[in-house]
Amino acid sequence: MSAAMRLYYNPRCSKSRAARQLLEDAGHAVEIVAYLDTPPDTPELAALIDRLDVEPTALVRTTDKAFDSEAGAPLTREAVIDVLQRTPALMQRPVLDTGERALIARPPERVFELVDRPANHHPANH
Repeated sequence: MSAAMRLYYNPRCSKSRAARQLLEDAGHAVEIVAYLDTPPDTPELAALIDRLDVEPTALVRTTDKAFDSEAGAPLTREAVIDVLQRTPALMQRPVLDTGERALIARPPERVFELVDRPANHHPANH
């Protein structure tokens, strides 16, 4: 049986590694989705977008040099799905999906907006 929670994860991304570590340290079972190796399909992306706490456009790394703005056209929900199907590396990361809600965990501590912190955890003041 797979974990109810999924973390869309890029191992080369420090924010992804930090979010994973925070979840594991807090004792949460999470399925790691290496989206560069196994990109989400259209239905999975559509469901993820529907659970996000932000506009679909936020899921795309529009400042990445691999992003082609296509003459500045606004990214519709369908365009976001198309872009991420063609170029999975443009997906913002990490993304935590509980199956009911999803968020982009930037900063990584945002994971605690969807899951409980460990009882002995005291956030540092930055």
